[in-house]
Amino acid sequence: KVYPPIFTGSAPEGTTELFATKYFDEDAYLSQSGQLYMEAAAMALGKVFSFGPTFRAEKSKTKRHLIEFWMIEPEMAFVEFNENLEVQENYVSFVVQSVLENCKIELETLGRDTSKLEQIKAPFPRITYDEAIQFLKDKGFDDIEWGDDFGAPHETAIAESYDKPVFITHYPTSLKPFYMQPAPDREDVVLCADLIAPEGYGEIIGGSERIHDLELLESRLKEHGLESDAYKWYAELRKYGSVPHSGFGLGLERTVAWICGSPHVRETIPFPRLLNRLYP
Repeated sequence: KVYPPIFTGSAPEGTTELFATKYFDEDAYLSQSGQLYMEAAAMALGKVFSFGPTFRAEKSKTKRHLIEFWMIEPEMAFVEFNENLEVQENYVSFVVQSVLENCKIELETLGRDTSKLEQIKAPFPRITYDEAIQFLKDKGFDDIEWGDDFGAPHETAIAESYDKPVFITHYPTSLKPFYMQPAPDREDVVLCADLIAPEGYGEIIGGSERIHDLELLESRLKEHGLESDAYKWYAELRKYGSVPHSGFGLGLERTVAWICGSPHVRETIPFPRLLNRLYP
């Protein structure tokens, strides 16, 4: 286990959802993710993970969103895209089956229909972004086109077709952060996946294979307007050679909400931070 810093000088997921602060005379931000630091640790230690708080300044009023939440973030050297998905589905399967075995009384108290959880065993179904768009159009969703991101109604419609979590893979490059490895046969999509939970709980994992080529990473940083000293250390991880590597982040509270059948993610954390709730 590695503990990445909470004060950071850069952002993995883009700058629009950052909480800015001052670090003495420098600009700093509360961490959106420990991923960039975990990639560095994986290059030294092979397979690592972190577990800590993350902060997203999203102005979202939904049953799925918290402003401050906890995330489990593994990063793995010498692991490519498909193996990354296998790790994710085996991990989620193990967690759910362990809860069923060890928390029967708690699930009964919550009134959870455990028959739905009993089906959560790897492997999980996989569909591409292209297939998801076509599926939604066939279902009558006229509000979405190729290149658009999915909203809650879209994810729920897709999830309702499966009795297990479903991977949506190969999103457009334009929708995803700078660090994701392009698909070998298509420059317009990247080797990434979101894992969508059943029963309308939405994305519980986001992951990808990471770019390991220095020249490609530098070009992506330029495309995203992120050419600055803040990312210099991250790019230099590849300066003397890197290896294919992958990772993912699992949102704890949203995963717990799904497993417990909770109506709102705020019920899964003692002191929820919501758009209009900072007290107590």
